[in-house]
Parts: sequence; C-alpha cells; structure tokens
Amino acid sequence: MPNFNYVAVNGRGDEVKGSIEAESIERASSELKKKGFTPIDVTEANFLNQDLNLNFSRKPSTRDLSIFCRQFASMVRAGVPIMDTIRMLADQTENKRLKEASNQVRADLEKGESLSSAMAMHPKVYPDIMINMVTAGEASGNLEMAMERVAEQFEKSSYIAGLVKKAMVYPIMVLVIAIVVVIVMLVVVIPSYMVMFEDLGTELPGITKAVIKASDFIQAYWYILIAVGAAIFFGLKTFLSTESGKYISANLQFRFPALKDFLIKLETARMARTLSSLIAAGVPLVESVDIVAKSMSNVLIRDIMIDAKEQILVGVPLSTPLEESDLFPPMVHNMLRIGEESGTSEEMMRKLADYYDEEVEAAIGALLAAMEPMIIVVLAVIVGVLVAAVMAPMLTMYEALETL
Repeated sequence: MPNFNYVAVNGRGDEVKGSIEAESIERASSELKKKGFTPIDVTEANFLNQDLNLNFSRKPSTRDLSIFCRQFASMVRAGVPIMDTIRMLADQTENKRLKEASNQVRADLEKGESLSSAMAMHPKVYPDIMINMVTAGEASGNLEMAMERVAEQFEKSSYIAGLVKKAMVYPIMVLVIAIVVVIVMLVVVIPSYMVMFEDLGTELPGITKAVIKASDFIQAYWYILIAVGAAIFFGLKTFLSTESGKYISANLQFRFPALKDFLIKLETARMARTLSSLIAAGVPLVESVDIVAKSMSNVLIRDIMIDAKEQILVGVPLSTPLEESDLFPPMVHNMLRIGEESGTSEEMMRKLADYYDEEVEAAIGALLAAMEPMIIVVLAVIVGVLVAAVMAPMLTMYEALETL
C-alpha cells in the first residue's frame, strides 16, 4: 500500500507532520480527518521525499500492546487517574517505541487532548482498532471495558501467532540443516574423494560427474551464489510488499487446498474477533468493517471486506456480501445473519471467533502433520543423491577388482 507524507493541523491548531499508508491521496486525507486532523498538504512518498524513520527500535508486538491495555484497564478500574496510568505504563514498558509514544501521549493529555486523539498521532505504535476502541470507550464513559476488549483481542492474536511460529520452527530448522549438509558434502566431503576418483582410471558415473561439477562451481563462485541468493531474497520480499505481489501471493496460496483452508480459518477468526470487540465498544458497523479490512493479511479477503463496507453503506446487511463471496464457510454468514436478525451480532461474532480459534489450532496440527512426510522425502532424496554420487565409483572399482 502506498505511503503518503502529510502536513496537517491537530485539534489544538498545531501543525503536525507525518506519514500514513492509504490506497490513494483521497483515502489518506479521509483517514487523517477521522483521526481529528485537518489536512493541509498530502503527497505520495518516494525515495527522495519519504519520511525516513531513523528509530530502529522494535515495533510494539501484540504481546506488548495486550499487556499495556490489560494494565491500563486494571489501573483505571482501581481509580488511578489516566495521566498517572499512562506515566506508570510508560515507565514500566520494555519496548522503547511504546515508551516514547506513551510519554508523548501523556504530554498531549496535559495540553488538553483526549486520549484517543493523542494516540491517533502515533499510528505506527497504536493500531486502528485500539484507537477506535478508546474513542468509543471515551464516548460511552466505559474506557476500562474498551481496553479489556482490546487486550483480549491482542492476547488471542498473540496466541495464534505464537502457534503459527511454533509450527514453522520444525520445517525451517530441517531446511537449514539440509542446506548445511549439502554445502558440507559439496565443499568438504566430495573434494576429499577427488584424488581417489581420479586414481580409479575408469569412467565416472554421470551422477558423480554432476556432483563434482556442482562442488567445483560452489568453491569457485560461492560469492556469486551468495550475492544472487541475497538479490533474489530481497527482490522477492520487495515485490511481495507491492499490491500486485500481494495478489499473486494470495492467489498462489489459495491453489493449495490445505493452506487455503488454514488461511481462511485464520482470517475468519481474526475478522470475527475484531468485529465482536468493535461492536461491543459501540463503534459503528461501517467503521468496524473498515478496520477489519485493514487487519486482513490476505488481500483477497481484504477486498471482500472493503466491498462489504460499501454495501453496508447502501443498507445491505453484512451477512449478504460475505455469503456472495463464496470464500467464507457457510457457518460465518449463517451465524452473522442470526445475529443481525436477533440483535446479537456481537455475541455471535464472539462465539464464531472462539470456534475458529479452535479450528486454527487443529488446522496448524494437521498442516504440520502433512508437512513432516514431505520434508522426510525431500531430505531422503537429497542425501540419497549425494551418497549415490560417492558410492557409485566405489562400486565400479569393486566390480573391476572382482574381474581381475
């Protein structure tokens, strides 16, 4: 998504500068107005004018934010003033960016800003869902409840993300080990057999010749291979960050049934949990769906939610575009329709989120179970080729000795 630099005026009449991600200049201006800013100048960032962020500290994780929100709710419920709450949270948080943003929020509160507008000035630290929940909590007078729901949202997201990372540890480690083994075999083991192969005086098998050539190539041009590998990695990473790259990636992911099923369950759980939290806090449905769309990592599902938002504006219930998309499971639009008809959409979305959180856990286990035999087969092929390349000349030598 493009990045735009902006100059705007905040609620106090002060000029502020920053950057924001949006689909267009018009969209960027609209987002700034929602955050309480009056845009003066909005331009698309490029290599020459982009707002360089020289703060290399880690962006707050969902775990950091969940702790922040949970402690905030507890302190406010205990009667601690918001100003003191922000100060104490800033003092005890370990994330430098969150600490700096919290200190700036406290300074803005002292100048008369509301908590939501002060947080809105730091969009790269406080997510949209957190800012909107705080806004709704301030309007309803129940800020601690809003923060608790945000904390629950972040805790669930952090838990699921942890499961995904844990599931990926095994295949990544196996892949790294396989690469190391291949490199050691080609650079150390195979060259040590070179003299013996040459002394055999017989024609080497084709597989051995191929492995020897690969060994010679790696030893002679290893720096080129590293440079090419790095260029491919960063080039692919850059391309996948573009809109066209995201669409290609999303379509490729959906070509594998097991992966598609897992991703849909993951995005459904995230969508339902976010909607439930926002609706419970009193955020209007259109704004809630817009926030959900931004939180979707898969652009195809994001587009469905954007289209749903447009249809809601003309009076169509949310369940209808979700059903017409043919992407979400029938259970999603059926439960949502029941909630819309009975006025219990928030409760239905929460139950739906709980159900698909469990489904995601089961899907992760099934996906890992399916990957294990594939990984074993790939490793067996790699090791088998290398062993065959080493053993084939020896077998040829033994056969020659037997004929003497």
